[in-house]
Amino acid sequence: MKKQSPENSVTSPQLITFDAIMPATMALRAEESGVKRATTDPVTLFALSILAGAFISFGAIFATTVSAGTVGMPYGVVRLLVGLVFSTGLIMVIIGGAELFTGSNIIVMAWASRKVTTRALLLNWVISFAGNFVGAIATAALMFYTTQYTFGGGAVGLAALGTANAKTSLAFIPALTLGIMCNALVCLAVWMCYSARTSIDRVVTIIPPIAAFVAAGFEHCIANIYFIPMGLFIKAGAPDSFWKSIGKTAADFPELTWSNFFVGNLLPVTIGNIIGGSIMVAAVYWFIYLRKGSAKVISG
Repeated sequence: MKKQSPENSVTSPQLITFDAIMPATMALRAEESGVKRATTDPVTLFALSILAGAFISFGAIFATTVSAGTVGMPYGVVRLLVGLVFSTGLIMVIIGGAELFTGSNIIVMAWASRKVTTRALLLNWVISFAGNFVGAIATAALMFYTTQYTFGGGAVGLAALGTANAKTSLAFIPALTLGIMCNALVCLAVWMCYSARTSIDRVVTIIPPIAAFVAAGFEHCIANIYFIPMGLFIKAGAPDSFWKSIGKTAADFPELTWSNFFVGNLLPVTIGNIIGGSIMVAAVYWFIYLRKGSAKVISG
């Protein structure tokens, strides 16, 4: 009887490879992920979105605490530290499993391939944004009642107020363009995660672009749903002892209003985030790797 060759044997070991996942394959993974995300049932999607809002808020809490009491330190060093710790939020979203509105802009790749309808895309965005809003603002309210803003002799609260006031002081066009730049980096972080094989890969992939957008001062709409209301809660409800500890009054933060939050910051930043993520990342990579007639295999 003829002996079966190893390559034809059903019991022969399969080749195991740890070669990098190249961008063309990443595009297919992103497209498949977009289909799954766009077809998630609304209740599950909303719950996952609340988690994402809370997770991004945890990164914002970490960033605010680290930035407290840094007066006198070099600006760039402080921004780098704040950016590094803020990346905790997206790490929890990606690895913990949650639905972040800004990251969902990647679904545009599946939409452009006509595997996701316009209705499904917009419904995902609406539900994820609403859930993110609930998760972030609820976290801000909870954090206010912890009185953590009084820690460090009020330094944490002063940092929170300064951050919120600066964000609500932005004019429309700067807020819009800072939002564009921000979500280009956020969606690049999400995009590059499609090359990952392990959780460690994902963590290492996420940190640089997220640290970059925070260090550069770009604007993220979901993070701002924590940062700005937190400042507003402190401004409206902090006791006199807090204001005495920081040597300021609520009047020292005149731009910090609910109107400036919704109209002056959240609106332009959200529009900018959509442009940055959907066009500068998702649409560009779809055009390169997934459009009809594009190269299916392009080396990295």
